[in-house]
Amino acid sequence: MAAIGALRITTTSSPSTSLNTKARPSSTNCHGLSFSSSNFAGDRIPTPAISKSRFGASPIKKKSSTYVSPRAVSDSKNSQTCLDPDASRSVLGIILGGGAGTRLYPLTKKRAKPAVPLGANYRLIDIPVSNCLNSNISKIYVLTQFNSASLNRHLSRAYASNMGGYKNEGFVEVLAAQQSPENPNWFQGTADAVRQYLWLFEEHNVLEFLVLAGDHLYRMDYEKFIQAHRETDADITVAALPMDENRATAFGLMKIDEEGRIIEFAEKPKGEQLKAMKVDTTILGLDDERAKEMPYIASMGIYVVSKDVMLDLLREKFPGANDFGSEVIPGATSIGLRVQAYLYDGYWEDIGTIEAFYNANLGITKKPIPDFSFYDRSSPIYTQPRYLPPSKMLDADITDSVIGEGCVIKNCKIHHSVIGLRSLISEGAIIEDTLLMGADYYETDADRRLLAAKASVPIGIGKNSHIKRSIIDKNARIGDNVKIINSDNVQEAARETDGYFIKSGIVTVIKDAFIPSGTII
Repeated sequence: MAAIGALRITTTSSPSTSLNTKARPSSTNCHGLSFSSSNFAGDRIPTPAISKSRFGASPIKKKSSTYVSPRAVSDSKNSQTCLDPDASRSVLGIILGGGAGTRLYPLTKKRAKPAVPLGANYRLIDIPVSNCLNSNISKIYVLTQFNSASLNRHLSRAYASNMGGYKNEGFVEVLAAQQSPENPNWFQGTADAVRQYLWLFEEHNVLEFLVLAGDHLYRMDYEKFIQAHRETDADITVAALPMDENRATAFGLMKIDEEGRIIEFAEKPKGEQLKAMKVDTTILGLDDERAKEMPYIASMGIYVVSKDVMLDLLREKFPGANDFGSEVIPGATSIGLRVQAYLYDGYWEDIGTIEAFYNANLGITKKPIPDFSFYDRSSPIYTQPRYLPPSKMLDADITDSVIGEGCVIKNCKIHHSVIGLRSLISEGAIIEDTLLMGADYYETDADRRLLAAKASVPIGIGKNSHIKRSIIDKNARIGDNVKIINSDNVQEAARETDGYFIKSGIVTVIKDAFIPSGTII
């Protein structure tokens, strides 16, 4: 787990959360584990108490208070779920790795989208995998197609050795796109990716397939999701978000009846078509005030599909459909299948663009409570155990920041930033509003002498450099007296040969890039 910077720091350390260090207790068919917040001295803050609606986990809010100490630490409040058979035996998780990730370029230049680093110590793929493990779902496939080497390496190091064992059928396996005599094409979309591996998925003796995206940031109890699917006797259940009008045009929207059954879809509607998709979201449990603010229901791209229904839809009913959201789910509704909405009313971010990725990362520095917390003891986020030393800060002035493992930070100033593992920051540097991803390895003294002879610089941030509102990808070499501040407020620029891009005004330095001393961006 990353350390949180607060005021002036001289030295600190930061442990990691990994599968090797925290094992989830085994669950029985009926379990209602609930962890209350720490009652040590702390501030009393109002929090909404949420009563469960019959269609999802949500929203009739009542004022209550809870003690949170420290404010960075939280626990999810899990109400009782009772799955029979339980999720570990009856549900197969399928995580879709996404396309080429062109909107996240250059972060996806050398890696798949789910392998993009997140929150100092993690990668995006750790979010859905951890949600699965915390929800007692231990059979997980990850479907990938583009630049999957680093994703494969991360998953094998993080989860492969921890999932198996005597009487434990758990696994996290990567399935890459492949050509076969029956299908000579690569994955054409989300539904096509699942279709091409149906021969493997149907071998598992499960009741449901849980279809997830590999590039979303959220924490969700999938057992409640699956329980709602079974209780409503649904063929397909779609996770849905209440949405305001400003954001609604970017999502697939749904209309529901009084039982939460989906009766109409519209993909990214605008104008009159958008207004036609307004619904009374109090049906899903929102109070009157929030229902007025959020009169739309958006699909999260997360589905529970009964096994037999999935096989029939992809092979028989819609053998040519490539996408779940725009083809298979609306098609299932049109032929009379029971497609239910399940309301998720928590923090959720689709990390599809540079700006969304930047904001999601810096959101974890927000105080007193971050947008997304990695400090939830009952639902931890797992990752690869790296066995790095504690981070070392030498006369550093650090405020409102998160610091990963194994960093060496010398006499410098860091404000409102996320500093990734193995980051090396030299004297006099100023880092503001920046995501620094860190490095994959440490350089030796011999490496540094060789670099000096070649007029290059070591990995990290050089002396007296100033970096503001930027993303610095892994293994970047930033020389001395470099200024990456975008003083001209350029919104879009492609300077790949110079080692950087600018998107939405955010400077992104490419992985392994070399920015010579004295450069001004």
